[in-house]
Amino acid sequence: MQGFGVHAMMWTSVWDHASAERAIAGAANYNQDYIEIPFFDISSVDAAHSRALLEKHELRATCSLVLPEHAWASVRPDAAIDHLTAALDKAAEIGAEALTGVTFGGTTERTGFAPTQGEYDNLTRALGAVAKHAKSLGLQFGIEAVNRYENHLLNTAQQVVDLVERIGMDNVFVHLDTFHMNLEEKGLASGIVAARDHLKYMHMSESDRGTPGFGNIAWDELFGALAAIDFDGLLVLESFGGLPDFMAGPTSTWRAVAPGAEDVLDKGIPFLRDKAAQYGLFASR
Repeated sequence: MQGFGVHAMMWTSVWDHASAERAIAGAANYNQDYIEIPFFDISSVDAAHSRALLEKHELRATCSLVLPEHAWASVRPDAAIDHLTAALDKAAEIGAEALTGVTFGGTTERTGFAPTQGEYDNLTRALGAVAKHAKSLGLQFGIEAVNRYENHLLNTAQQVVDLVERIGMDNVFVHLDTFHMNLEEKGLASGIVAARDHLKYMHMSESDRGTPGFGNIAWDELFGALAAIDFDGLLVLESFGGLPDFMAGPTSTWRAVAPGAEDVLDKGIPFLRDKAAQYGLFASR
């Protein structure tokens, strides 16, 4: 996986036929290499339809999810294995190259206490088993750090690195998100450097989850660090600009963070491409 991508939530918060057609065509129209397809409801995804659309538009894909409460790996590892196995099977049917996201838990998962060794042992067991299944399907498997207000288990790059190394599978990678990094890392560069041996996936999100380049993210620091580690993975624009009202609760987005999705895409995509070019990322492409 290498290049530029965009999250399908720029166009839709469901994945029915019409939404898939709109999102995949939209990503292709913006000359993206990849689209990230969210699995809100795994069983409802028509894999054959999505695969045909990807082939039609010559677009590559990753898939992502957040675990539902009944499948949080820290407390219900067997349920997590079942849920993630179903997601991996669906991703493979679509022709995606990876499953990533909050693959270890939920974004409302907080005990009020520091993580326990038992919780981390459950994560290692569950995600290790899932990673083996992913490898059997030819898929990569990502683990995304999220901020402390969403989850108490994996907030920093180093915490995800530690888990990846405990799992010990070469198809498991670190997934970082600039929005979460801005809250949790000592600096964006320090997070990138900490994850350098396992970092393959970046969510490029502004400090308010609006339009990249129009907030407080230290983009030059970030791209300088990515260049320093010779990053050759995937940069995916993620924004909550233009979300429908019913997504306000799940995303804690109570106000408009951008004038709309088109504003994010029209300004954010060129901004990220220009920064990547400025710092020599993907120069060999």
